Amino acid sequence: MKILIAGGAGFIGSNLTSSHLQKKDEVVVIDNLITGSEKNIDEFKLDKNFQFIKADIVTFDFTSLSTFDIVYHLASPASPPQYQKYSIETLQTNSLGTNNLLDFFRKSKSRTFVFTSTSEIYGDPLVHPQIETYFGNVNSVGPRSCYDEGKRFAEALCMAYVRKYYLNIRIARVFNTYGPKMEKIDGRAVSNFITQALTHKPITIYGDGSYTRSFCYVSDMVEGLMRLAAKKNIGGEIVNLGNPCEKSILYLAMMINKLTESRSVITHLPTPVDDPKRRKPDIAKAKSILRWSPKMPLKTGLKKTIEYFRKIV
Repeated sequence: MKILIAGGAGFIGSNLTSSHLQKKDEVVVIDNLITGSEKNIDEFKLDKNFQFIKADIVTFDFTSLSTFDIVYHLASPASPPQYQKYSIETLQTNSLGTNNLLDFFRKSKSRTFVFTSTSEIYGDPLVHPQIETYFGNVNSVGPRSCYDEGKRFAEALCMAYVRKYYLNIRIARVFNTYGPKMEKIDGRAVSNFITQALTHKPITIYGDGSYTRSFCYVSDMVEGLMRLAAKKNIGGEIVNLGNPCEKSILYLAMMINKLTESRSVITHLPTPVDDPKRRKPDIAKAKSILRWSPKMPLKTGLKKTIEYFRKIV
C-alpha cells in the first residue's frame, strides 16, 4: 500500500511510519520539523520504500503527489508548551493545513483519510469517562484554546468534507500516549518525569497530584490508528483511542521514581489554567468497531520507555 503521513517525524507519527514500513508499505512522510525531529526518522532513510519531504502542510503544493491508499494527518504541535509556543502555527496547521490535506485527498481520489484529533476537545470534562457523543467543556479563548479549538475546527472541517463530498474520513480522538521517540522534556508528564528522575532532579508536579490521566503505550496507539484506517465502511466515524486505566499524576511520578531508582524528590508547582482534572476514555466504540483495546500494562510500558530515555538523556 501507499501511505502518506503528515507529521510523520513526530512521536506517534514516526512510530506509525515504522509499523507501515515493517509491513513493506511505501511511506511518504511530510513534516516541517517545527516540533517533530529528523532523528526520529533517520533509521528509515535507507529504506527504498521511505520518502521524506520537509515541508509545511499549510503551504505545500500537494499536486506533486499522487494517489494514496491511506492518508494520515498527525501534523500539529501536541504538548502544552509546544502548542502555546507555536499557537498561531498550531491554529493554522489544524485549519489551513487540514483544508489543504483534505482537498488533496479529494482531488487525488485517495482511498482513506485518518485525522488524529485529541482528548483535549473534551476540555476539562464534566462527563466521566469521556464518550464520543460528549460535546466537551472547552475555554475557547484560554491559553490552551489554540490546540483545543484548532482540533475542534479540524474535526468540523473533516465532517463537512464527509457530508459534502461523501469522502472516506475517520477521526481518532487520541488520549495521552507515551513511549520511545518522545522528546526528553516536552511538557508531557511521562517524558518530564523520566528525564527528571534519570538526572536526579526534582520531579515537578502541577497541582497536588490528584489530577488523573490515562496512559496508552505507543505501540497500542499505532495499532489502533492502523485498525481505524483498515476498517471498511466507517467513513465519518469518530473513535476514542486511549487506555481506560486511569491513574493520578502523583501515582505516575512515584512509580517512575521507583522504576528509575532515582534520588529525585517530588515537588509541586501551581496548576496551569484550564488543565483538565480528570481524563479517561470510554473505548466501547473502539472495542466494538475495531476490536481494539490496549494491551501494554503501565509498568511494563514505563520500563520500556525508561530504557529508551537512558540512551538519550
